Amino acid sequence: MRILVAGLGIIGGSVALSLKKAGYAVDGWNRSRRAADYALEKNIVDNIAADFSVYDVVFVAMPPRATVEFIENNTFKDGAVVSDICGVKKPIEAAICAKYRNFSYVGLHPMAGREISGIEAACDYLFRHASLIVALNADTDKTAVAVIEKLAAEMGFGRIVECSAEVHDRKIAYTSQLAHVVSNAYVKDGDLECCLGFTGGSFQDMTRIAGVDENVWSELYVLNKDELSQKIGSLIDSLEEIKTAVESGNEKDLAQILANGRRLYENCKKIASDGDICVKKLR
Repeated sequence: MRILVAGLGIIGGSVALSLKKAGYAVDGWNRSRRAADYALEKNIVDNIAADFSVYDVVFVAMPPRATVEFIENNTFKDGAVVSDICGVKKPIEAAICAKYRNFSYVGLHPMAGREISGIEAACDYLFRHASLIVALNADTDKTAVAVIEKLAAEMGFGRIVECSAEVHDRKIAYTSQLAHVVSNAYVKDGDLECCLGFTGGSFQDMTRIAGVDENVWSELYVLNKDELSQKIGSLIDSLEEIKTAVESGNEKDLAQILANGRRLYENCKKIASDGDICVKKLR
């Protein structure tokens, strides 16, 4: 099986490293030569690809618009499996599935990452026990999905989560994008300065992802603007409720509001499958 990873940042580099650790030969390609040279020098990839049409499996680990441009403007092997690894799924799926393709497209999103970026941050254990979301539609090829699931298990993923692109984007707006928005907003308080000696685990948890690449995340936010805007609005409503209770000085009302949040959190701490989501454990 010939495998290509196009886009050699932290995610693409980690895909390549985890596949190589599993025993596969993996070639790479990147828009800038610097990352490609680094990946080749550090044995993250075996070769730099020149002809994309010779690969059986292609992972595209670029920002959404660059991903669509890459897939639209290149030729792939008949019957190849071509998967994007983007933080939004609806716009990618709509573009790729708008016309006939000679390859099988499978939309993916690994639930793993770090607050730092770049090929230098890639590692072969990034996906260990993580979830891999597979976005399915009526035209998704089951054989292609089986190929991806086999590779995912060998890369160290702990579970496959199957859902539609619509469900993915709604869930990710809450579990990922909103968290990054909150972190960015949180550090804009004037008391951020001179915090030495006043911070503990909660501060670290809240601020850890405030320093991510604004260009990468602004594209993701805009491409998922309807879902993310709704989640931001819901959060504002919840904050206003807490703010009102704090200002009133009524501890009983405030405790009830906080207890409602605690109960909701405790009730959700389980893996659940329903009609929209299917979870498959790999390990």
